[in-house]
Amino acid sequence: MKSSDTVLVDLQSEIAATHSLLASLTLDQWGLVTPAPGWTVADQVIHLGLFDRRAMWSMTDPDVFHADREQMASAGGVEGIHAAERSRDVTELFEWWQEGAAALTDAASQIDLSQRCAWYGPSMSGTSMLTARLMENWAHAHDIADAASKPVVATSRLRHVAHIGVRAMPFAFAANKLPTPVGEVYVELSAPDKSLWTWGDPSAASSVRGSALGFCQAVTQRRHIADCALTTVGEPATQWMSIAQAFAGPPGVGRQPGQFS
Repeated sequence: MKSSDTVLVDLQSEIAATHSLLASLTLDQWGLVTPAPGWTVADQVIHLGLFDRRAMWSMTDPDVFHADREQMASAGGVEGIHAAERSRDVTELFEWWQEGAAALTDAASQIDLSQRCAWYGPSMSGTSMLTARLMENWAHAHDIADAASKPVVATSRLRHVAHIGVRAMPFAFAANKLPTPVGEVYVELSAPDKSLWTWGDPSAASSVRGSALGFCQAVTQRRHIADCALTTVGEPATQWMSIAQAFAGPPGVGRQPGQFS
């Protein structure tokens, strides 16, 4: 199976997991405030629905994507398009999110995922686009689970999230206006099935070791680094983990130490 096929199947599984989580919520729980400042559960779902659709447009109709990107910039940015969806009731919002997620995976199944797709920064391959959507899906579902006091289950799909986190190390330093340290950082993670996932040279002087879940929580800023049970060796790794982010945009607000039991 090609990596592009794997990530599409895993994205579909991640969407199914999010569907199960949302279906388990009461109507009142959709109004719960999540750990993301100012966002309810419904806001998290709106965010996913908006950008699943835009990823689909990027893959299948770049002209529509570019026109929408220009319109978004003139209409208040992400908050403008986000606010426009807040009038939906829970049932309508749930269906709208499902339609967007299905449209994305259907589109991805019909194109060459090696092709370049426009986005809000540099273009990326279709495979990378799906990997990013999987990471976003997992991270926002994590916030929803936290808000509703639901467990966060670690699966093999975390490898995609971890891979983005590792690859995004230079971006994390750039986003914080810091120079990227010289030298490689080796990453070794214990996967949910107890196997090891590794990136880099094990003889590197600097390293990060721990669970895949803890690393993914750190790079998506869903837990404070102090609560992720990661071991860092060397200044490059220690500094990186304190600012790591797998998502685009300015530095996130993160979470507070001990915020979650």
